[in-house]
Formats: sequence, structure tokens, C-alpha cells
Amino acid sequence: MNDVFAVSAAPHIKQKISISSVMWQVVLALTPALLVGIFFFGIQSLLLTLYAVVAAVSTEALIQRFRKVPITVSDGSAVVTGILVAFNLNTSSPWWLPVVGAVFAIAIGKQIFGGLGFNIFNPALLGRAFLVASWPTLTTAGWKPTNPMSSIFQSSINGLSNLPSNVPAVITSATPLGVVKALRDTTQISRDMANTVMDNLASMNTLNELFLGNIGGVLGEVSAAALLIGAAFLAWKHIIEWRIPVSYIGTVFILIYVFGGINGIFSASILLPVFHILSGGLILGAFFMATDMVTSPVTKKGRLIFGMGCGILTVVIRLIGGYPEGVSYSILLMNITVPLIDRYTTPKAFGEVKR
Repeated sequence: MNDVFAVSAAPHIKQKISISSVMWQVVLALTPALLVGIFFFGIQSLLLTLYAVVAAVSTEALIQRFRKVPITVSDGSAVVTGILVAFNLNTSSPWWLPVVGAVFAIAIGKQIFGGLGFNIFNPALLGRAFLVASWPTLTTAGWKPTNPMSSIFQSSINGLSNLPSNVPAVITSATPLGVVKALRDTTQISRDMANTVMDNLASMNTLNELFLGNIGGVLGEVSAAALLIGAAFLAWKHIIEWRIPVSYIGTVFILIYVFGGINGIFSASILLPVFHILSGGLILGAFFMATDMVTSPVTKKGRLIFGMGCGILTVVIRLIGGYPEGVSYSILLMNITVPLIDRYTTPKAFGEVKR
């Protein structure tokens, strides 16, 4: 009876959950994608991930020791950052690249703000942005496709004539999004032919390869199926919820369908938006990075706005910008808006009256 009348501060509904349990469950959810990466790319995938994790954990422990605050590396947050940094690199990267990226992510992206819970940017994405700006060739070239893109591209141009011989050579050396970017930018073939090739490229055979992971790209974006398995686990555990991923991916789908073609509005195949969703880091970003508890809005309406903003920026960068991928920068830019989004989407307290 005494418990009924006990007075305590909110929250009044509590769960047996902690930062440590959440982070280690995220690590578990990322494991399927890591295993698929090892299967397709070999042991180098595991080594790059270990380099990044060790660097992230060591950096966090050293900085916390220097700051004379409790060392909290056992909570798993640094491990998650290290894995995500590695997931944003291709397997031909030198060993020191994930180390530098992880050190920057922890030191500048996290600890400089005061540690976990105070950072305004997703640390792993900030580490990736630093690596892309510092060593663009190493981070955006040297792909090792598991199934050469030449076979996928060749199937998309069957039956087409008057295609310059040097165009396939340029396109087949790229990642799936690089293929689309090359088609949009090329002046060596007509726009009608480029649009036909693009529509053919977004075929069921290609989408199947993208879904399973039989394509080139960075470690964490190879298999959409493996990432979705991990995302389903996090949703089942109520660690992530649907608003950000659905609004993010849904916005990309609609905008790519409307503006993704070469010849104007609604000229794209209905499968082209699916191609964009399965290509690049959209699945990884939507479920594992944009949903970061620290750097995403806390309100339900705010999460929808955040996801739509990420989707709009991703499409703008992919279709208009000079970079074929836009997930990392879109999430980082929207991270800046989170305080403003929360401020204007916070529900009115019961009984509150406007002045």
C-alpha cells in the first residue's frame, strides 16, 4: 500500500534497460552485415573492423583518463562507433584508414563535446566525412566487387546499339550508384539511351544482387538483407522505431520516382527508386545512424520531419551534387537541426495556456 502513495520524480514507468545493453544489442544487430562482408570480401573485412574498434575503444579510454572521468568503454558505445566507421570503408582500404577515422570519430565527434549524450553529430559519420575530405581517392575508389558490375551493366545494355566502346569501361568500374551517376553525367550517349540503360539497370536481377550483397561497395552497404535482419532485431527490442526509417526511405522513394529519370519528371522506372534504396548506404544510414538516440529528435513529429529532411538532402546530393552518395552528409546536416526540430515539435503540456 505504501508503494501506491510513494512520490518520485519522472519517469514513472521504468524498464530494465541500460546504455550498455542497448549498445551491445546494436553490435549484435550489426553482426549479420559483418558476416556477409567477410563471406564476400574475405578476412580483410574482419581485420578492418577490428582495427577501427580497437582504435575507438583505446581513444575513448585515453581521453577519459586524461579528463579524469570514469572510463566507460565497457558500455559498448565506442565499439558501435568503430564498427560503423569500418562499415563506411571499402575492403581495399589500408589498415591505418579505419584507425584514423575511428580516432577522429571518438575524439572530435564525441569526447570533445563531453562524451556520450552530449555530441551533436553522429561520431561515425563525422569520421567518415573526415576521411572522405582528407583521402578522397582511398575512400571512394578501389572497390572490390564480389560480382563484377560489368555483368550487371552488360545485361542492361543488351539490344542497344551505337553505344561508344569507352562508356562501359567507365561505368563498370563504379559502384551501383556510380553507374547511375555516370549515366546522368555522360555526354557520349543520348539522354534517351542513357535513360533506357538506367531503367534496364534497375531490373529484378540487379535488385536481387543488391538485396543479397553480390555487388561492390563499402563493407556496411553490401547486403541490404543482412542489414534488414539486424534492423528487425532492433525494432523487436524496441531500440529503434519506425518513424525515421520509414519517412527517410519513403521520401527517397517518392522523389527518385518523380525526379530520378534523365528525361524529366516521372520518366524513371518504378524499380529505379528501389534501386536507389538498396544501393549505397541508405539502409545502413536509415536504420543504424539516423536513429541514433543522441543525435535524433525525441518527439514523434520531430522524427518524421528529421527523416523527411534526410531523404530530401540525400536525393538532392545524389541527383544534383557531384557525389553519387548523399546519406552521410544528409544525416550530418540534419543533426544540426535537431535542437530546433525538438523545440518546435514538443507537445504542449496538459493545461498549458499560450501567453
